[in-house]
Amino acid sequence: MSALGEVLVGLVILVGLVGIVVPILPGTILIFAAVAVWAWITGGVAAWTVFAIATVLLVLSGVVKYTWPGRRMREAGVPMRSLMVGGLLGIVGFFVIPVVGLFIGFIAGVYVAEVPRHRNHSEAWRSTVHATKAAGLSILVELFGALLASAVWLGGAVLF
Repeated sequence: MSALGEVLVGLVILVGLVGIVVPILPGTILIFAAVAVWAWITGGVAAWTVFAIATVLLVLSGVVKYTWPGRRMREAGVPMRSLMVGGLLGIVGFFVIPVVGLFIGFIAGVYVAEVPRHRNHSEAWRSTVHATKAAGLSILVELFGALLASAVWLGGAVLF
């Protein structure tokens, strides 16, 4: 692959990393696709090995992203319904207050869903904090896997 091609792949990977932190774009899918294109064009056993390792890292982080925080929320007693309300209000918030509204809407949505369930502010807020921590942990796990996959690609691009 030409140097320009590798720079373009690197830029797509960078956009994917940003998409994980600011969930506007499908970050993991962009990274996966960029490394796949690089492996396809570069060709050879080494490139496909880099692709395989990056894919395993992305899949593992995806599995951990959904299992670990979810288990923590179940232990804290936060129902899925509250997360869905938080997610919906997060989407609305994103359009009302670009980027930051996503986080504000999520927190407000979980809180609004938890108040009737607990019938008291402190318990509703405690559940909201648990949900927010779990969402943050989910983002960090996905980002960690994506950074590892990106590092594997970078190593492969430099070496091959």
